[in-house]
Amino acid sequence: MSELIVPALLETLYMVFFSTIFSLLIGLPLGILLVITEKGGIWEKSMLNQTLNGIINVLRSFPFIILMILLFPLSRLIVGSTIGTKATIVPLSIAAAPFVARIIESALKEVDSGVVEASLSMGATVPQIVFKVLIPESMPSLVMGITLTIINLIGYSAMAGAIGGGGLGDLAIRYGLYRFQTDIMIVSVTIIIVLVQGIQLIGNKITVSINRK
Repeated sequence: MSELIVPALLETLYMVFFSTIFSLLIGLPLGILLVITEKGGIWEKSMLNQTLNGIINVLRSFPFIILMILLFPLSRLIVGSTIGTKATIVPLSIAAAPFVARIIESALKEVDSGVVEASLSMGATVPQIVFKVLIPESMPSLVMGITLTIINLIGYSAMAGAIGGGGLGDLAIRYGLYRFQTDIMIVSVTIIIVLVQGIQLIGNKITVSINRK
């Protein structure tokens, strides 16, 4: 069984790791823009804000399986295939990016407006306020948000197995469901649960450590 479980686990970790990085690269600037361009924001741009909100809301409305199918052409364009671990990273990243953007937006909005106003009064620029005030002040919430993102991506990667995405989800479906090998299904699900619990525990510890500092 290990010759099946280990490669599937590595595939899941591979997908989740790179999808987390790419979704953060997309979602972080989107979340920042949502906050600073809103009405009364430090870089108010109503039209840009409404456009970003619309795009994010549309992307979040799609169930992941449907979004993954719709993004098959993009996966083929980028990695040359629509199935497999590498191909799955594309829809995983795009599916998670709007979620990341909303998490970043929520975290940054928790920062006391008085701190931002004080920075403005001292002549701080928009980038300085973002990187030296908003992000440092909201770091505990950001860490928890990133933790939730990773957990969501683990779930997404399991669902991707239903349409050839690889990983533990694919293993559980191909062997546990179609070949009635219940033991493989149980082990796959158990590993996914352990991964989620482990990520949540690490995220909680990092958050507590930041709060203490």
